[in-house]
Amino acid sequence: MPPPDAWQFEAIGTAWQIDTATPLTTEARDAITARIESFDAVWSRFRDDSLVSQIARSAGTWELPDEADSLLRLYAALYEITAGAVTPLIGRALSDLGYDASYSLTERVDPAPVPSWDAIVWHRPFLTNLSPVLLDVGAAGKGLLVDLLGDVLNDAGTGAYTIDGSGDVLHQSEESLRIALEHPADTSRAIGVVELGNGQALCASATNRRAWGNGLHHVLDGRTGRPTDGIIATWVIADSCMVADGLATALFLAEPTQLMPGFTYEFVRMHADGRVEWSPEFPGEVFR
Repeated sequence: MPPPDAWQFEAIGTAWQIDTATPLTTEARDAITARIESFDAVWSRFRDDSLVSQIARSAGTWELPDEADSLLRLYAALYEITAGAVTPLIGRALSDLGYDASYSLTERVDPAPVPSWDAIVWHRPFLTNLSPVLLDVGAAGKGLLVDLLGDVLNDAGTGAYTIDGSGDVLHQSEESLRIALEHPADTSRAIGVVELGNGQALCASATNRRAWGNGLHHVLDGRTGRPTDGIIATWVIADSCMVADGLATALFLAEPTQLMPGFTYEFVRMHADGRVEWSPEFPGEVFR
């Protein structure tokens, strides 16, 4: 692919870049912007007018968009595999810890207990919550949005492209993409590199990205409602950005062998003591 055209913009509270061989048309950019807005209007817990915020205010039955099925089925699978550690029902706990709609970053005394999966009932396209519940789909939602934007580009006949949603990357090109794996404690260093192939996604997560207070960060264990502490960074390669995103979170809370039977993926993860482990077929190099 020739040197790409880079479109940089802000969306859902973070930086994005879409690289294409030629500049995107106005129609394609408008379609991307509209898709982001429709996604945010449903799933953002930082918007008072979102559907998620409505679900947080009252019990009821709510019609969700088509993408909810794959997202909630992924969460249900990860919830079962991790015995409740990965869950979209951590929104209230995150908010009470300070990662709230106003970004107060001030921990409350008693964070709310995380509800069990039984707090919601999903029968496509309807979600029923038996009591108010604050969803947070941050573990896989941004990856899903990357996939959805890829669909928009495919429908527009864009050809080769790379979408980077601040660490959630989807690559569509016959030429592989070489990406450095940033050291979580030193952004000037890399712990390795990955060769991302055509149709592959790479998602990275690190506890230093959204951290505040005394050891608080955005990766919570749904069983305790508290931040994890054993793993500090993960990278996952899969054929879906949503799946890669969800697994990148799950690897903070579960062993890779627990996730292998249900998913096809490669990974790298770094422990709090500096140890690094990776899958045998990881498509790249990890620096020892």
